This record gives sequence, structure tokens and C-alpha cells, in this order.
Amino acid sequence: MTTKYNGYELNYSLKELKKMTSDEMTDIVLLSPDSPEYQALPAGDQKALQHLVAAAKILNNVTLRQDNPLNLLQKQALEQNAAHDEQAALSLKIFNSLNGVSGLNGVDPAPVCVFKNLTTPAGKNFYPADLSVDEFHQILINMFQNNEIDEIRHILSSRTMVVRHQDKLKAIDYTEYFKDEFSAIANELEVAAHYCTDSLFKEFLSWQAQALLQNNEDMDMLADKHWAMLQEQPLEFTISRENYDDEITPTVLENPQLAELIHQHNIEVVAKDMLGARVGIVNRRGTETLLKFKNMMPQLSTKMPFADKYSQNINTSGDLKQTMVDVDLISLTGDYAQCRGGITIAQNLPNNDKLSVKTGGGRRNVYHRQVRLSHDPERTQAMLNAFLHPDFHKYYDLEAGHLFVIGHENGHSLGPGSEYQNAPGICKSIIEENKADTISIAFMPEYVKAGIITGEQLKQIYATWIIRLLLRAKPVFPTETHRIADLIEFNTLLKTGAITFDADKLLHIDFAKISPVIYGLLEQIIDIQLSKSPQKARKYIEENTVWTDTHEYIAQTHKKLGLKKYKNIVSFF
Repeated sequence: MTTKYNGYELNYSLKELKKMTSDEMTDIVLLSPDSPEYQALPAGDQKALQHLVAAAKILNNVTLRQDNPLNLLQKQALEQNAAHDEQAALSLKIFNSLNGVSGLNGVDPAPVCVFKNLTTPAGKNFYPADLSVDEFHQILINMFQNNEIDEIRHILSSRTMVVRHQDKLKAIDYTEYFKDEFSAIANELEVAAHYCTDSLFKEFLSWQAQALLQNNEDMDMLADKHWAMLQEQPLEFTISRENYDDEITPTVLENPQLAELIHQHNIEVVAKDMLGARVGIVNRRGTETLLKFKNMMPQLSTKMPFADKYSQNINTSGDLKQTMVDVDLISLTGDYAQCRGGITIAQNLPNNDKLSVKTGGGRRNVYHRQVRLSHDPERTQAMLNAFLHPDFHKYYDLEAGHLFVIGHENGHSLGPGSEYQNAPGICKSIIEENKADTISIAFMPEYVKAGIITGEQLKQIYATWIIRLLLRAKPVFPTETHRIADLIEFNTLLKTGAITFDADKLLHIDFAKISPVIYGLLEQIIDIQLSKSPQKARKYIEENTVWTDTHEYIAQTHKKLGLKKYKNIVSFF
């Protein structure tokens, strides 16, 4: 008799699960209590980290509820059976990799579903599961006609869960919807603040705890401002708020009638924030490299396309208001642990839609050492042999890949602000990630001029980045934002002759063309953001994401080499 889990059968056989969790899974091993980094901390900071990890685990349940209403129930059912049922145990491992009942894996076009006939809607659990885009738009139009402007404003904000209320919709603030979890997290943060040794970090934790307890965006603003000032502190804790997962809210800007009403009432449309938690220890040596790149940002801002048509996000005179740290990771939960086709290597927060940035607060870049250092050298060499002409093999370098990511994260702080970034609607995240990539590559020669990197490193950065653009599958619109940006960049390089394939289908790179070509692409991207046109953004994406026989050859070759579709975060705390 087939076992059912709350009415749902497991979707994969034991044989399939064994392959998925062994041949196709990569371990991301985080710091253990025995690590020198942890052992070097004062006893108070060690105690504080334990409470921060406890807070992160509680927040993971919040994310599971945001993602799918059945996530917690199905996870509990798997956990209850895992000890005596290998199929349940391995299904739980896939669930934990996705951090949910379903999600893309970056290769297969359809979502991976742990259970048969159980997937996740475009609006996740931010909206009722049975709410279609057309019905959503019509309800909002009706609410505009009834002059329910404040409620519409809440529905279209980043920090509310939306439920049905008679024939309308009602928005519930996160602090109310997740009251019990937020209260428990706040308690753990207050205890951690008691134990930690650094006064500024202690102060931040107290502000963050209060922000979880009050339905007041000003409290989030104050917590964000204190977090963004942390530079010399030994510990890292973040509650991330990014809005790539909500595919429902941004669609309103593509409805002409709704877009006009939203404009008339000056409503800012921001997709829902999916929450994540990060805990770690700041790595001083890695941080020194980041700060060298930081010093170039004011100079680079003056070289941005159409720089005279908008105010820069960063303060180009005096204090840059941008801190940067390299972090050894102890815990990644929530949004960070949704390894759906990839895992975050670095992050630049708060995003421009957050009140702290709008009111003059700074940003903070955090880099994930354990994620970027995870590496399969044998597969990497096989990939180079399959795709890259031998003359260019010497330019592939893991550290060069890290330098590209530094430029990318800094790129998020350059260019037009949230008013322009949010305007492309459902395409906004693709355009923004495309922007950050192109800023990194277009301006890399400036770091050579400044003596921060060498000419040889510049070639390594180009080559390593280009290898990343060789996609394993056609990306899914609009979900796979980074991969769609990669496809746009690859197609641009190919079209302009900056990269070419020889008769043996091996890649050659014209290093002299790379930055000029990519700067031209950056000009197109900034023009789209300044236009505030969702239609222009969508047309740009459609025209530049053509998938040809060349792309399919690359994808099929990747598959022959063996694909690691899933990530397993190994935590010891």
C-alpha cells in the first residue's frame, strides 16, 4: 500500500531519490564548533552565536509559511517517517534543499515537486492559492472604484500577506501574521545581545528585535541603518528581505488600466519580501580585499551611462555609506536556504525600495566564503576541456570569479534608485541583475588603472565570468532572474564577436572587446530603467534571450559531464 502524507504521495522512487541526493547533490559545509574561527571568539560571542542560530531556525518556519501553506505540515510528516523509511528520509533531503515542497533546480524546466500534484503558485503563499492574475487585477480595479486606496497600498507593499475578505482582498502585516514566530525570534536576539561583546552589534540586535515586534516600517528602517554601519564587528547576523519570489504583485504594472490608477494615486508597487537569516563570523583578511573595491565606487558612479539624468544611489562625496564584510558562515536559513538552482554567493542590502535607503541610510555587502569555496576541481577541468580552447584555460580562476561578484554587488549601489528599478514590473529583477553584471564587467579596466587588480587578473575575470554564462538549460521566465541575465550577456558577446566558437566548438575570447561591448549593453539597461516602461523591458528581454542550437549543444554537453542540480547545506549548530 502506498504511503500518503496528508493525502499526498511521494513523487520520486527510491532509485530516483538516491541519484538526486548523491550524484546530483553538492554539500555546502558551514563552520563547525571545532573550527579555529569559532574557537578564537570570546565565550560571550560564542554564546551569542548559539542564540542567533536559534533565531535563524525559527525564521526558517516563517519562510516556509510564506512560500507554501502546506510546507510545514508536509515537512513534519516527512520528519516523522524519515527514521524508518528511506524514501521519506531522502525526500526530506530534497525538501530541505529546496526548503519547500517544490522549486526549480536550475536545469529542468518544470519545478521539482517532492509530492505528486503538489506545487507552489506564482504568488507563493503571499496571496490566496486560487487567486489568478486576472482576478487579482479586477479586484484591485473594483477597490479603486470604491476608493479603498489605503488598503490597496498595503496589498501592493513588500511586507504583507494577502488574504481573501468577502469579495475583496485584505493585507496583514508580517508582524501580525507571524506574531508568534517574530516574538520568539526577538527574544533570542535580545538574549544574544546580552552575551555579545561588541557594543554596536549589541545595539543593532536590540533594534532588530524591536522591529520584529512593531507594525511600524520606521523600526525596520532604524534596524537597517544600524546593521548597515557594521564594519569592524566580529559577528554577522542578517534578516534578509528580498523580493524576487513574488510573481503576482509586479504584474499590476503591466495592466494599463491598473498602472494608470496606481500612478494617479502615487502608490509604490513592491513585490513581497521573502525572509532569510544568516549567521556567521567576519573574516578579516577577506574583508580587506572588499574594501579596496569599495574605494572606487564614487569614481565609477561618474562614469555610469546617463549619469546626469538621475541622482546616484550612493553618496559620492564624503562618507560612502557602504560597508563590506567577508563572512565565514555558521547558518543559512529561510530564503538563503531555498537552493532552487543555486545558492547566494553574496548580497547587497538593504534594497532601494527600503525606507532606510530612501531616508539616507547606507548599504552593506556580505560575502559567503563557504559557498564560493565549494568546488569540484575534476568537473571544472572537464568543463574547460569541453568548452574552452586550451589557450584560454590558464585564465580560469576561482578568485577571479569572486572579484567579478564584488563588482556585481557594488553595481547594485550604482545607477537609478527604486523609483526606476521597480518600474519594469515583472521584469524588474532581471533588469537589475543584468545591470549589476554589466557594471562589474564594463568597469573592471578601471580597477586595473587604479592598481587594484593586474592586467592578467582582468583576463582571468573575463574568462571565468564567460564560463559562468554557459548555461545548463534555458532559464525560466521570470523566475530565474540571474540565469536570464546570463543568457542576455552571452548572446550579446556572441553577436558582437567578443566570443566565438571554432570548428571544434571550442570558445575563443577577444579580451579587447569585452568591456566596450558590455558597456554598450549597460547603456541599454539604464535607458530601460529610466524609461519606466515594463513593455520596453519585456521587449529587450525577449529580443536578447533567443535559445539556439549553440545553446542547446552547451546544455546537452553539461548534462553529459554530469550536473549537480541540488545543494545540501551542512550545518553543525
